Amino acid sequence: MNGYQVTFFTQQDRRHHGKPLADWLMLLAGELGLRGATLIPASEGIGHHHRFHSAHFFELADQPLSVVIAVTAEECDRLFDRLKSEDVRIFYIKTAIEFGVLGNESA
Repeated sequence: MNGYQVTFFTQQDRRHHGKPLADWLMLLAGELGLRGATLIPASEGIGHHHRFHSAHFFELADQPLSVVIAVTAEECDRLFDRLKSEDVRIFYIKTAIEFGVLGNESA
């Protein structure tokens, strides 16, 4: 199957509708019926304002996070239409990919 890998980059302290933005994106993936999404915490990152973000032992609010989703073109359109209607400001990377599942479901 052909489609896109969409990766969103945010921080733990960014919120949308009262929820952490990364968690909201995960819930949105489920709501839109996407195949899945993966939330990946990082220990360090540099944002678009050249500011250093880091997860500290006592303070995780600035921890960098990424959400990775594999979608078809139609699913991608629905996802981005929803993000635009919600006026979500978030950096993303969208890459054309081939994806699928190998092996037996019973394995």
